[in-house]
Amino acid sequence: MTERESWSTAEVVRLTGVTSRTLRHYDHIGLLVPADGTGRGRDPGGQRRYGRAQLRRLQHVLLLRELGLGLADIAAVLDGPGDEVTALRRHHDRLVAEADRLLRLADTVAKSIEEREGGDPMSAEEMFTAFRNDPYAAEARERWPEQYAQSRERTAGWGPEQVAAMHAEKDAVHRRLAELMAAGDPVDAPAVQDAVAAHHAWVGRFWTPGRAAYEGLGRMYADDPRFTATVDGYRAGLSPYLRDAIAVYAAAHLE
Repeated sequence: MTERESWSTAEVVRLTGVTSRTLRHYDHIGLLVPADGTGRGRDPGGQRRYGRAQLRRLQHVLLLRELGLGLADIAAVLDGPGDEVTALRRHHDRLVAEADRLLRLADTVAKSIEEREGGDPMSAEEMFTAFRNDPYAAEARERWPEQYAQSRERTAGWGPEQVAAMHAEKDAVHRRLAELMAAGDPVDAPAVQDAVAAHHAWVGRFWTPGRAAYEGLGRMYADDPRFTATVDGYRAGLSPYLRDAIAVYAAAHLE
């Protein structure tokens, strides 16, 4: 490994903003081992050195950390059986969707500032459009007209606080399911089924799914790449795990 192909701990700290203490911790737990994992990972003075492969892995670690994953889940994603490029594509899709959402929110805030400074007043629709702008709305309206209409009716009066609460509730449910999956709990375990009950209750804020509809939703999570990217963002492989857990719950509790 030449000097142009390796970076010292100090250089990695400068490049990434990650502390040397964090790098040592990553090395200790096997998340990011310097160089190739042998004695060649240190220079003659005993300092850790990192190659391009390690920088790529660290970049992925930091990306997953930004997405809210814990270190154990990050390790599972990086060392799991899935292809890294495929995983990165899923993360990219999720980030692009989130960036679009944030841009819509920023536009709403800008218009709110303008109004409060004496500009034209926003319509009631404009005030909340960023919170309800769904890129899949047209497709949902065509494929599930009854459920779509039900959802629109239930959410018509929601303000930003309710929208934020729904996002937080969804996030908590998915994180709980990811934790249970990481712990090795089978999909029919009581704790998993309790989490699915919470998921069904969350879906019920928008529309009331019976057995067939809820099972169909579970299959869509696993089969539609757009939804898989979102669910698997919490943990790789969570979408089929949730699909199977939903099937168990639906068979036991829904008609």
